[in-house]
Amino acid sequence: MKDITVGDIVKICKGKLICGNESIICKEFKKDTRDIKKGDVYVGIKGENFDGNTLYEKAFRNGAEVCIISGIETKEYEGKTIIEVEDSIKALQQLAEYKRSLYDIPVIAVTGSVGKTSTKDIIASVMSEKYKVLKTEGNMNNHIGLPMTILKLEDHEAMVVEMGMDHAGEIRVLTNIAHPTMCVISNIGSSHIKTLGSRENILKAKLEILEGTKKDSPVAINNDNDLLNNWIKENNTTHKIITYGIDTKSDIMAKDIKAYEDKSTFTLEINNKEYIGVGEHCMCPKVEVPVGGKHFVYNALSAICVGLENNIEIEKIIEGIKKVKLTKRRMEIVKSKNGVTIINDTYNANYESMKAGLEYLHSVKGNRRIAILGDMLNLGDYEKELHEKIGEEVIKSEVSVLITVGEASKNIVKKALELGAISNMKIYESKTNEEAIKFAKEELKEGDIVLVKASNAMHFDEIVDNIK
Repeated sequence: MKDITVGDIVKICKGKLICGNESIICKEFKKDTRDIKKGDVYVGIKGENFDGNTLYEKAFRNGAEVCIISGIETKEYEGKTIIEVEDSIKALQQLAEYKRSLYDIPVIAVTGSVGKTSTKDIIASVMSEKYKVLKTEGNMNNHIGLPMTILKLEDHEAMVVEMGMDHAGEIRVLTNIAHPTMCVISNIGSSHIKTLGSRENILKAKLEILEGTKKDSPVAINNDNDLLNNWIKENNTTHKIITYGIDTKSDIMAKDIKAYEDKSTFTLEINNKEYIGVGEHCMCPKVEVPVGGKHFVYNALSAICVGLENNIEIEKIIEGIKKVKLTKRRMEIVKSKNGVTIINDTYNANYESMKAGLEYLHSVKGNRRIAILGDMLNLGDYEKELHEKIGEEVIKSEVSVLITVGEASKNIVKKALELGAISNMKIYESKTNEEAIKFAKEELKEGDIVLVKASNAMHFDEIVDNIK
């Protein structure tokens, strides 16, 4: 049996049954009373601005059958079940770890400084060619989101989860809940450098993902990333390392990459004969990634590593990559009414993803290249330096029109001007999104290619909505 009962919850979480029936089977777990359906289990979570534990009666009125709460006094509720625990978040994690223990299936965990969600999406698409897959929805990749995902396991045959972090120690918690059978570390960049202080510390935090795995389990590593490449060379690990890359000799490589407006293609080169059993060096068919950008080629390579390790035929892997449906606002191509192509990459931004977006903008053909860029947040002491480096990338990408929003983004403009942009680039500095929208509407012409990108808190989706 893979069901969790009220009695299991009381036992696993060392809880107290306030009222109700221990034999009730708990299927759907929800943390938002607005999402409750009849028969669901409501988990009260205390947040920064409100205490979800106090909403248990509302959850019951909305149809919940069981409530797990902590930190408040409750009364018996006729015909319903209430379980009191010491810490509802800890209880959620304990239940998820227990649920995971009931399944002997492939569990793929993805982490990295940038591109976790799109990497997860493409790996799940490949795994779906052989298995019924449960994957992290959106970016529910933290100490609450990951357990909520695991508790959705039913008749699934594989799971692909994303693991994010803000501080050291957070991925350690996640991996010891999910116990992955294989890990993917996509890159080590500047995201969270404000809290962790250096890229080396970010690497240490990301490597915590291995702590919840078996010692000989496989881990796919981006060999082109400098810190990951050094880690492979300098560390004696018992894990099975599978490398992928474009520029550095790796087990799985992409060659002859061609970029288009809405896709990339490459020839797959496999150097390790164990994957296909033929010779030391083999050229495989062309791979098509249905979204542009070199960074999505890396995502596809990681998915190939996962697919091969899980005994999926190479033809099926290539088909899974071609079928991928990405989470919204990640390099999403939007065609406007006036013939402008918009690259909507507004979900979030750090130096590495901003650089990748500009490189992709440079690779596609259009009337003019236009970049609407906003602040990259949470960079601490590195804020000025990294925004100036984006100014350098703007010049390299031969942008015709640059529109910026925010205080930090003034450093993008400053560096671009230092490098001589004034002679061949129109520049608009905006204080608000509304100003940027006004400038964009005045400037955009049919055939232009526009990259729209900033940290999520800049709300650049407003700009896309107003210019499409």
